[in-house]
Amino acid sequence: MTSPAPATTPSRSSATAQPTVVLIHGAFANSFSFAPLQAALAARGMRSAALDLPGHGFATTSPAAYQSPQDLEALASAPSAMAGISHTDTVTHLAEAVASIRAHGPVIALAHSRGGAALTSAANTRPELFDHLVYASAWAPVDLDAAAYNAEPEMAGVDNAVLAFLLVGSPGELGALRCNFRAAAGEQFAALKDLFGADRSDDEFRTFLGLFQTDEGLDAGGADDRAQAGTWGRIPRTFLRLGADRSIPPAMQDRLIAEGDALTPDNPYRVRTLDSSHLGWLIDPAEAAQAIADIVAEVRAG
Repeated sequence: MTSPAPATTPSRSSATAQPTVVLIHGAFANSFSFAPLQAALAARGMRSAALDLPGHGFATTSPAAYQSPQDLEALASAPSAMAGISHTDTVTHLAEAVASIRAHGPVIALAHSRGGAALTSAANTRPELFDHLVYASAWAPVDLDAAAYNAEPEMAGVDNAVLAFLLVGSPGELGALRCNFRAAAGEQFAALKDLFGADRSDDEFRTFLGLFQTDEGLDAGGADDRAQAGTWGRIPRTFLRLGADRSIPPAMQDRLIAEGDALTPDNPYRVRTLDSSHLGWLIDPAEAAQAIADIVAEVRAG
């Protein structure tokens, strides 16, 4: 990771310009999952850009063995596009994309889930690119490395057995985590839906599941990627707290908020709670779009 840029306050000189809401996906996801939210934002007159992080979207691996009839042996060994992609690579890509967007006006960056780790690192190193940070049940590591939070008491009730059931191949040999989401049926499907989308219908969740890609990177950042008070901590930020999230429970979200507030007490999170599961707000985005509209109005007002 490069050394942090000097601490600066994001420019408000273009406050009357139309901000762009930059959308950053989570693990096994891509820009496609933001389509309903982008439509809801556009209906409210807001500009948005959904990004694909390296190895995601059309840059992902989609092995022929993943198609029906599946060849599980071949699926377990097919090379991964995620192999060799580091957290630093992801952050560099994100910063470059945001820099090009910010040339046209203010940037409100919204990260979901694991995407928060990349956003935090980018804000550490390039704070001048961001006018507002939004974490939608997203990892904003302060006291621990991002991955280490999974072993904390707030996550004790999270049932990750279904994800373990879906894993294929050796992460060490593939250089990536690989999940066979098409194997989610019966009890496995029910458990996966309960974890990520208990508030949505089976049809809605199956449709969302079809957007997931097989592979995710192994590197979620380390100690140097925790939030830094002098850079990340000077950017206004909001936490969209998902009150019905069972994969990052409200207790963990509250801990992340509290740690961020303790790091920069003069710049605490604004907190809004949405009555949503981890994925539900992306399927029915009306409430989230209104919350984002309020943030856009704040940024435009300077």
